[in-house]
Amino acid sequence: MRIVSYFAIAPLLAACAAPANSPDLLAQKLSADILASSSATLTLEKWCADHAMATPPKIVARLVRGADQAASAETLARLGAASADVKYRRVQLYCGTHLFSEADNWYVPSRLTPEMNRLLEQTDTPFGKAVQPLGPYRRTFSSTMLHSPAALFEHAAVLYSATHQPIAEVRETYQRGALAFL
Repeated sequence: MRIVSYFAIAPLLAACAAPANSPDLLAQKLSADILASSSATLTLEKWCADHAMATPPKIVARLVRGADQAASAETLARLGAASADVKYRRVQLYCGTHLFSEADNWYVPSRLTPEMNRLLEQTDTPFGKAVQPLGPYRRTFSSTMLHSPAALFEHAAVLYSATHQPIAEVRETYQRGALAFL
């Protein structure tokens, strides 16, 4: 007979007792939806549409200019690239007026098409939308639920092309704006 500690099942019991529209439960659902998806952008657009938060339900990436962050040695290893081959992009993803996420992207421009690079450098196109023709998928290596006034959870993932080539690493902090419909 296997004995399970109360502390191991306490979070599950709390989730069962929580109302279906509790912020914590909804944040856990959104996190799980993103973790199960090949594209965070498409998942956020569906979330935006399902909760009628903007017309039309569209995710827009607002570039944060002037922010620059060098890729860590770990990021370079995950991307299989040298620091000179990696670009950095910081964006805030909005659905209408609601801030859904802040994302740091380190990507390898030589693994993208010239049009994708143009979209990333000159427009408000989210990374996931710009690289959609590559058939990208995500491998999450970190997921943390946060309990702060502004942030809900954080994900860190490597994005791969359909040919399994790493094209980017993303670190996303999902914001309470995603629950603005409550």
